[in-house]
Amino acid sequence: VTATVSIIIGSESDLGLAEKCGEVLSSLSIDFTVNVFSAHRTPDLLHKHLEEAEKGDTKIYIAIAGLAAHLAGAIASKTVKPVIGIPGDGGPLNGFDSLLSTVQMPKGVPVATVAIGSAGAANAGYLAAQMLSINSKEIADTLKSIREANKQQIAEVNKKLSEK
Repeated sequence: VTATVSIIIGSESDLGLAEKCGEVLSSLSIDFTVNVFSAHRTPDLLHKHLEEAEKGDTKIYIAIAGLAAHLAGAIASKTVKPVIGIPGDGGPLNGFDSLLSTVQMPKGVPVATVAIGSAGAANAGYLAAQMLSINSKEIADTLKSIREANKQQIAEVNKKLSEK
């Protein structure tokens, strides 16, 4: 089964970040799948999944991995479609190792890397939506509405602060 966005996590411990990203995609009515494939432990299964996704409707991949986070790069090596990497926030370095592993890609094999952890997971969903908004006025309009709501929320806070 393929979807517009394929979220691939390196292990079950990354599921919380996948759920955070999925919440954003769901709120924007963007279909997605979540699968677990390790770049190190199950590379053959990962490649098989990517072959199927490439034949289907997948337009964007989101990879979530911690520690020696090679998952996003492994995906990017097999597709020319956008790959967004979310560095996991666990381990002894609190995700800094994952950030460097995800962001430091060789020329010609890019991975769009977002922030470590939960904020990055949400932003990966928004970034995927922005990419899809190029060809979808509906998604673009929804994103603009979200930004306007954020702006109004900040204006309300400032109004309350000025009244004190």
